[in-house]
Amino acid sequence: MGLFFKSRKHAPAPELPDWLSVRDGFPFYIKAPMVLIGLYLFFYILNQLQEIIVPFAFAGLIAVLLNPVYNRFQKWKFNKILAIVLTIFIAVLVVAGIMFFLSSQIVQFGDMIPQLEKKTIKLLGNLQEWLSSTFGISTEKQMSMLDEAINNSRTYVGKTVNTLFGIISFFVLIPLYIFLLLFYKPLILNFIFEVFDENNSEQVAEILQETKGAVQSYIVGLMIETTIVATLNSIALLILGVPYALLLGVIGAILNLIPYIGGIIAIALPVLISFITKDGYTTPLLIIGAYTVIQFLDNNIIVPRVVSSKVSVNALISILVVLLGGTLWGVSGMFLSIPFVAVLKIIFDRIDELKPWGKLLGDTMPDDPPAKVVNPNEAEDKERTLF
Repeated sequence: MGLFFKSRKHAPAPELPDWLSVRDGFPFYIKAPMVLIGLYLFFYILNQLQEIIVPFAFAGLIAVLLNPVYNRFQKWKFNKILAIVLTIFIAVLVVAGIMFFLSSQIVQFGDMIPQLEKKTIKLLGNLQEWLSSTFGISTEKQMSMLDEAINNSRTYVGKTVNTLFGIISFFVLIPLYIFLLLFYKPLILNFIFEVFDENNSEQVAEILQETKGAVQSYIVGLMIETTIVATLNSIALLILGVPYALLLGVIGAILNLIPYIGGIIAIALPVLISFITKDGYTTPLLIIGAYTVIQFLDNNIIVPRVVSSKVSVNALISILVVLLGGTLWGVSGMFLSIPFVAVLKIIFDRIDELKPWGKLLGDTMPDDPPAKVVNPNEAEDKERTLF
């Protein structure tokens, strides 16, 4: 317990009550249900407090990203409050600039909605006839399946901002949280140091430094990657003559931040728009081909060279945590899941008892796996990844 609680020097360790000292003697059939109940309550609370925790989690990531800008203002002898306000103001200007750049495309897309609705109804009618003639699925059954899918998607997306308070929290609470996190940064860091044992101060400092560096490099790398992918997507769609190319290119790049699953949705959107606005299958097939090439370049060139994160999470864990995050917090949970696991991996790698869990989250093959359970040929490439 010395790792988690600060110990007093030259003071005898207090005796624990009997009900605490015998807890390690509980049999497995008692421990296992207790752990499961604890996990259930933990995730239940996270789900119920979504409207508070999700903005705070985003604010924490953004605060770490903006910390170098804030430190720069501090070096220039700016007042602390003024430095924080200017840092947040710059971030708001960047977001506003991106929205202004896309505003014309958003307005045009809104004007085209009636036309898109008519073409969508026509395509759905053709699809219903094809399904009925090919697979024998009645129109009533198809409509029932479509209504069920729409309701499920509304529930899923609704977890992101499902109330007025949720919307207000993203536009009001996030800047407020960022301000308070930067303002009370010395207090928070001092608390972390004082809560842990003095003998582990260097280990705690290393974990904090690596966590900050990993989160910063991860987010900055993702921003650069998103810019490159958005540019490539937009150029490809402009060449193919797809309407709203810039808007769809940026949306596709943002969706690409969701590992594996987001890439599929990013391809589906422009393909759907091309089906609605154009005749034939040539353009949709060309979009699929272009996006496939962009995804290949992203996975094999852009990410390894641009996203200079110090933490690599393997594909299996990435997909699992993205799906779990989506189930827990909707789209917000999908975006937050990978940075959260990356921070956990940094902590696990620095604590001896948790190092096996850190290895499980990573994508580096073991140096000397037991030959009785692992084929040596499967682990000979220590840096083998999915792509």
